[in-house]
Amino acid sequence: MRQVRATALALATVLVGASAAVTAAGATAPQTHRGDLPSGARFVVETPADWNGTLLVWSPGYIGGAPGGEAASGPSTTTRAWLLEHGYALAGSKPTTNGWAVEELLGDQDDVVDVASDLLGDPETTIAWGSSMGGLTSAALLERYPEDFDGALPLCASVAGGVGMLNQSLDAAFTFKTLLAPEDDRIELVDVDDEQVSRAAAQQVLDTAQTTPEGRARIALAAAFAQLPGRTQPGTDRPGAHDWAAQQEQQHGVFMFSVFSPRQPLEARAGGNFSWNTGVDYRRQLAASGNAQQVRALYRAAGLDLDADLGRLEAAPRIAADPDAVQYMLDNAAPTGQIEGPVLTLHETGDTAPTVTQARAYADAVSAAGNGKLLRQTFVDRPGHCDYTPAEQLAALTTLEERIDTGRWSNAATSASLNARAQELDEQSPLDLGAAGFVDLRPHQFARPSYPLHGR
Repeated sequence: MRQVRATALALATVLVGASAAVTAAGATAPQTHRGDLPSGARFVVETPADWNGTLLVWSPGYIGGAPGGEAASGPSTTTRAWLLEHGYALAGSKPTTNGWAVEELLGDQDDVVDVASDLLGDPETTIAWGSSMGGLTSAALLERYPEDFDGALPLCASVAGGVGMLNQSLDAAFTFKTLLAPEDDRIELVDVDDEQVSRAAAQQVLDTAQTTPEGRARIALAAAFAQLPGRTQPGTDRPGAHDWAAQQEQQHGVFMFSVFSPRQPLEARAGGNFSWNTGVDYRRQLAASGNAQQVRALYRAAGLDLDADLGRLEAAPRIAADPDAVQYMLDNAAPTGQIEGPVLTLHETGDTAPTVTQARAYADAVSAAGNGKLLRQTFVDRPGHCDYTPAEQLAALTTLEERIDTGRWSNAATSASLNARAQELDEQSPLDLGAAGFVDLRPHQFARPSYPLHGR
């Protein structure tokens, strides 16, 4: 396989030959090399003046808008500047298509390793990292190419995989439509024909429901199946632990983003609907959600019968999936936990796409595969999606690299150690790396586990 890929990549390395000569001669400043892979994807490799032997391969998140644009090699300008100054080589690719481009990335990113190796020589350490969908890709790269990647740092990653993530969304959307808009055919749950129309209709129903106690209670029930946290809005105060109304208001603010996230483009890639709720017991789902106390309180306040609404969900027609579409999404990608190198995941406590329970799903998969000692998970205490400071990103990255080098986690991945490391990095750098907010957390169980733990 390696020989075949090396031959194919000759086309790519031609594009960077002149820059490679500069690097080999001993550049005094970082160099940027761009070109096209045989797949047509754009790539970038940034080489430092004095390479420390570590290559970082960045995978981007879900890509909206029109195809095109350049590949990125890291999460932010400041983080990239620090890494290049400290001798890290950075690489990444930009697929030819947008959206859920996991299939393309899984091939392209391993090719990027070869391009970087042609420029620099073989890396001593290669780490896959990325954000959101790119974080899932990073976890999958470590499983698929253990000979090329030594570890992975998934940031704000959908590590439950696309099947589990969209099953979780389906549970919430199914509840929302069944209880609040059962006759509104504009709202499409699966096999979506016009997502723009469907989302607009759902938004209208959501905003109307939010104006009544009954509607807010039912939104909270749907949000419970999505396992939305009670603090989701950046720049707002944290609601009280039992301020159920304030928590519901925050859940309302992210409901569309989380529950009605893009589905139509994923179905187009998969060749059909890959989500299902056949056999799902929503009473059990509520108990496992972590939000049951909030839901019961809001139902009582609204004078609604929760048991009756759960009965309506039980009686409603269910949705079956296309097995071929499911298999496509499992392949692209659902982590199995079969890892040979260490992984450190980083999530925000108030993220809603993915929720922190998806981190738990990944931990359960890794544990079930017998590889729990290779995994550590950490969290920063804030709402938002992929909103990390450079200090947090670098503290996590250097902690993972230390684990790869030493073969031991020790206590380096605890919140106290990560906060101390982040502070030290900031104090020692002329760059403003920001503060850190790492906290210890064990998320609730993911309410809709799918492959590889359960076939539900």
